[in-house]
Amino acid sequence: MRPPLFRRARTAVVTLAAAALAAGVAYAVTAPSASAATGDVIWSQEFNGAAGSAPDPAVWSYDTGAGGWGNNELQTYTTSRSNSQLDGNGNLVITARREGSGYTSARLHTNDKVELKYGRIEARIQIPRGQGIWPAFWMLGGDFPQTSWPSSGEIDVMENVGYEPHRVHGTVHGPGYSGGSGITGMYQHPQGWSFADTFHTFAIDWRPGQITWFVDGVQFHQVTRASVGSNAWVFDKPYFLILNVAVGGSWPGYPDASTTFPQQMKVDWIRVLDNGATGAGGGGGTGALPTGTGPIKAGNLCLDVPWAQATDGNPMQIVTCSGNAAQQWTRGSDGTVRALGKCLDVAGGATAAGTQVQLWTCNGTGAQKWEYQAATQSLRNPQSGTCLDPSGGFPLHDGQRVIIWTCHGGNEQRWTF
Repeated sequence: MRPPLFRRARTAVVTLAAAALAAGVAYAVTAPSASAATGDVIWSQEFNGAAGSAPDPAVWSYDTGAGGWGNNELQTYTTSRSNSQLDGNGNLVITARREGSGYTSARLHTNDKVELKYGRIEARIQIPRGQGIWPAFWMLGGDFPQTSWPSSGEIDVMENVGYEPHRVHGTVHGPGYSGGSGITGMYQHPQGWSFADTFHTFAIDWRPGQITWFVDGVQFHQVTRASVGSNAWVFDKPYFLILNVAVGGSWPGYPDASTTFPQQMKVDWIRVLDNGATGAGGGGGTGALPTGTGPIKAGNLCLDVPWAQATDGNPMQIVTCSGNAAQQWTRGSDGTVRALGKCLDVAGGATAAGTQVQLWTCNGTGAQKWEYQAATQSLRNPQSGTCLDPSGGFPLHDGQRVIIWTCHGGNEQRWTF
């Protein structure tokens, strides 16, 4: 529910390389490094610098002015250090202020300087609070404004409206699904607390044809090509980053007597991690599944079909390795993992973390596709964007059921062949 930018035309395109870049430095690079591995930080802003200094001008530019920004907002965006500066403690601080009868704030973007295509994009942020306050971490298609909004596309990694202090939203906007019809998901603080109380990590895992949202590592929303129906999918191209704090607007409403100023959004860091799709042209993916037949181990335990019963829905487990047929898995070039003539399957084709993994008649669906992340030794289901995981994690034990869970690179998600 964000407006297009009103600013100069673009003059250059800079895309992200999958090579580890020094914090705070932008590079005009266009191809991934062969040395980058899944999970590597391939670009970051750590916001280290002297208190009162500006964010790196090689990375960040400013949108300025008033006019409501398409949403009847009240603030005037400025380039002033009173509205955006480093605090000397490793944070970028965007400050909304009451100035006489009006308000000022800042909106920073990386257009023409750093544009990203795919990856896991994360930011650790402490949002402001109060009725009428509207912080956001979001992205616009790099072909804007030549391609007008919403055809240019918009990815909202995190938005909050102050009257819902315990909720954040993740949304995409595109042709046929914009404004109030954006495809959105909401995450509620598990304890019902305000997100302004402390820092939280807001992230998307962005791959060809798929975007998945997380808060503090917990998945809450996913959009795929299928989600937009007959409308155009406009998210397989470079996008640039935007950080801002708006005051007022049609969605958040307006400040009232309970709203105090100044209000600050603190950004500890922004990091882009290689997720195996970074640098993929129009349809790359993560590592291919190594083919072969044999046991699949988590630690010293083996992935096992309970009682060697090849019945649909039999839930998978890890147990002491015995070498029997229930532990002999054939990894196919088609991405399937098979035992006893059936396939390793995510129950119901679900995508939610915690879903049971079972044995099921092979049917060629995404619920039965797996890929291998060599850097973390994890088995990932690309349909859900999650990894094969022993339920409950460590300590691993005999009879432990197997689920899909958010990929985190931990030892319990390391599988060996």
